[in-house]
Formats: sequence, C-alpha cells, structure tokens
Amino acid sequence: MHELAVCQALIGQVTDVAQDNKASTVSDIYVSVGPLSGVEAPLLQNAFPIAAAGTIANAATLHLDATPIRVHCEECGAESEVKMNRLTCKECGDWRTTLLSGDELLLQRVVLGEINV
Repeated sequence: MHELAVCQALIGQVTDVAQDNKASTVSDIYVSVGPLSGVEAPLLQNAFPIAAAGTIANAATLHLDATPIRVHCEECGAESEVKMNRLTCKECGDWRTTLLSGDELLLQRVVLGEINV
C-alpha cells in the first residue's frame, strides 16, 4: 500500500507549510487526485489517519478532489474530457493527444489552526 508513503510525504509538505507560517495545528488539507495519478483515493483516505497520527495534522481532515482526465488534440486542436484508457479526441477521434490533466496529485490548500506569533 504505497498510499501510506504518499500520505507521509503529504504530511511532510503540510508540516513545512505550517512551520513556515508559524502554525501549531492544521485543520484541513485539500488535495487534487487524478485517476491516472497511480493513487487510489479511498486508500489514501484510509491511510491518512495513520500517517497523521502524532503530527501537526493529527486532527486535520483530508479533503480529496477528483480531477477529470482532459486531453488536447494535436490534429484538430480541441480540448476534451475523456475516459481512462480512451485518450482519443472526442471531436475528431484522433489518437494524437496530449494529456492536460488527470495524472496529478497536488496539495491544493492547507487550512492552518493556531498561529504562534
């Protein structure tokens, strides 16, 4: 279950953000997860409390936002939302597309608790 390692790395990033802003707690963590990221959102959600235990994010809530798979067609220039394993253009059907989104795992926002001045 590599989602635990992903959560541990996420907690590291969140800790850095909190320390940079002199916060002693974190209440909410927002993450975007694409279907092509290689991370299973339910497993990430289950691993989070284990990774967060004893850290600044111990009481934080993890919010996961599923991002769609979007491609740009090199043939017709259209941008479209597509399904996994079907990365062809929805407009012209061409297979020469560039992935625009859907493979990301991004820390979007951290809501900080108590700030130590």
